[in-house]
Amino acid sequence: MTKLIIARHGNTFTADQTPTRVGGRTDLPLVESGLAQAEKIGAWLKTNKIYPEVTYSSKLIRTKETAEIALKTLGYAQPVFPLDIFNEIDYGPDENLTEDKVIQRIGEQAIKDWDNHGIVPEGWNFDPQNCIDNWKNFANHIIEDGQDTIMVVTSNGIARFAPHLTGNFEEFSAQNKIKLSTGGLAVLEFVDNQWIIHDWNIKP
Repeated sequence: MTKLIIARHGNTFTADQTPTRVGGRTDLPLVESGLAQAEKIGAWLKTNKIYPEVTYSSKLIRTKETAEIALKTLGYAQPVFPLDIFNEIDYGPDENLTEDKVIQRIGEQAIKDWDNHGIVPEGWNFDPQNCIDNWKNFANHIIEDGQDTIMVVTSNGIARFAPHLTGNFEEFSAQNKIKLSTGGLAVLEFVDNQWIIHDWNIKP
């Protein structure tokens, strides 16, 4: 059985800041609360006796920091391997804008369609099928390598397409929010030649 842990990075804005739609072109570090979320991810892994053999992140600071701190908290010394395929999406003209300005441009329904179904709003520079293929190729790779437990730390836009590994994204998205919370976790397992989602959007 192969276990895949997917984590979303911690906070990049403080409580007194107005958050923006941070994509792949905006490379922010974690703020203090984000560092604490990363520690909670590590503590959750330790409590559940989950020790990743290999940990991957995107090439963005916020995901690398989250992964490194989680592993340190877990007490598990290993490098973090950054991969381009886990970089956050490019929000095009909406990159780094506040949500009210994004909604003003594309409308509330476009945001709902993105959050509920993974439908990409007009103007965003992102190919969802390419992301889905990346998840499937990555999943096949870790299975072929015979790795038991893998962790990926990525961002909101990328993580929401991981349920496509099950082959039944529509049913899953109808019953669950596909958006992982900041600092949230998902646990997928490859059992009897198929991926199942054991847990989604755990909040350590």
